[in-house]
Amino acid sequence: MKIRPLSIDGAWEITPQQHGDPRGLFMEWYRFDRLAAAVGHPLRLAQANLSVSARGVVRGIHFADVPPGQAKYVTCVRGVVIDMVVDIRVGSPTFGQWEAIRLDDTDRRAVYLGEGLGHGFCAVTDDATLSYLCSTTYNPPAEHTVHPLDPQLAIDWPADAPVLSARDAAAPSLAQAREAGLLPDYHSCRSFMSSLTAGATPY
Repeated sequence: MKIRPLSIDGAWEITPQQHGDPRGLFMEWYRFDRLAAAVGHPLRLAQANLSVSARGVVRGIHFADVPPGQAKYVTCVRGVVIDMVVDIRVGSPTFGQWEAIRLDDTDRRAVYLGEGLGHGFCAVTDDATLSYLCSTTYNPPAEHTVHPLDPQLAIDWPADAPVLSARDAAAPSLAQAREAGLLPDYHSCRSFMSSLTAGATPY
């Protein structure tokens, strides 16, 4: 298993080692100890989600209030998606930037996103299936979204006509979300993650 940091602070790409033979294959797609060694603290597992999307569907950009936020460990178990890590943390050196990672059922990579980062993806194939491990349970009042087609973000989605949910289509732009005070603060996010590293009770 190889774990490398992405260009956006707080996000990592994980590439598992696959062991195959005529029967099929085996791999470790998640190791709490190796992830903790890279990230600096264990991922608290509170909820697991599964989404299935048709080709051209775009989901996101989703994020949660910090604290407690919601860290995510995402992998594609069927098909292909382009996963997006979006820095929406006010005050971050990479605020407004994004990084795209291909997740598929061939290389079987995963992405870890720390608290405060925005997340979205586009399904490149039909029935693209994503599995999420989450650090907190779903809390609707603390969950927010930024419009995935916001021109300020200028995300290069691999879809000619992205299909959005009603919620995502009605989401504010990055500037509107910032003006409304919805976006996480970079230094508060770092302080929160430091409390996890130190073993303190974060909330």
